Amino acid sequence: MTERTAYRVALIGADIQLSKTPALHMREGAAHGLDYVYELVDIHALKLPESALPDLLSELERRDFAGTNITHPFKQAVIAHLDSLSEDARMLGAVNTVVFREGKRIGHNTDWYGFYESFQRGLPDAKRDRALLIGAGGAGVAVAHAALKLGIKHLDIFDQDKDRAARLARDLNARFGNPRAFAVDTPADSLSHADGLIHATPVGMPAHPGMPVSPELIEPRHWVADIVYMPLVTELLATAAAKGCRTLPGGGMTVFQAVGAFRLFCGYEPDPARMTAHFTEMCLAEGVA
Repeated sequence: MTERTAYRVALIGADIQLSKTPALHMREGAAHGLDYVYELVDIHALKLPESALPDLLSELERRDFAGTNITHPFKQAVIAHLDSLSEDARMLGAVNTVVFREGKRIGHNTDWYGFYESFQRGLPDAKRDRALLIGAGGAGVAVAHAALKLGIKHLDIFDQDKDRAARLARDLNARFGNPRAFAVDTPADSLSHADGLIHATPVGMPAHPGMPVSPELIEPRHWVADIVYMPLVTELLATAAAKGCRTLPGGGMTVFQAVGAFRLFCGYEPDPARMTAHFTEMCLAEGVA
């Protein structure tokens, strides 16, 4: 545990006013007796261009912040303004957490860790021979990395942009050293053989209603993991549960990426159960559960 008791951290991104991350961090900080303040730096609310990123980082350093989380549209762009990267951030080519330490900016990625920990706790004995990942965008990249670290032997990847799915499969195979990831043309090509389904697109959120796959493709033997957390129980998860599938809601990924970032910022060990309960409480209060 560190000697310092006052921490200032932030989240830099666009359209982030509804983020639950500040509240998660600040209540956990208070539970440790810390003076812990988390600020939103929303470039749209501040009417700033994306080119303001270097100045925003410098301003936080001048104000003695411990670090900052990074979200859309800066997870790749921020790398050019950092001194070093953790191994996972380097492999993923994306950063969601920057720690300011001894005059250096160190980039980390806790997005993949968020899914990894959530899966380990929520589906610890799930069969991992083969799975289908839907979505090869920013979230999909982190989730795919976690999926192979979880020991999934064969990962099929489907994306509406077939080139993006193929590119992610190539990157994963180069990173992990053997062919375990494969782009597929349709979800049906995989789900008849897969043990489980991982969903990493916005489908299921209020602004993107619906399901990412046809319900008839989901079988009771499948496990189904979703990264969408508003609502906590998406149409995909409700459909899967009704068929008898084991399911994993998206809230866990959100909580555990915050767990990882909190630990990096202050060195104190967060309580995942407490943070999960707080997250669920916030979702229920907002009627998104």
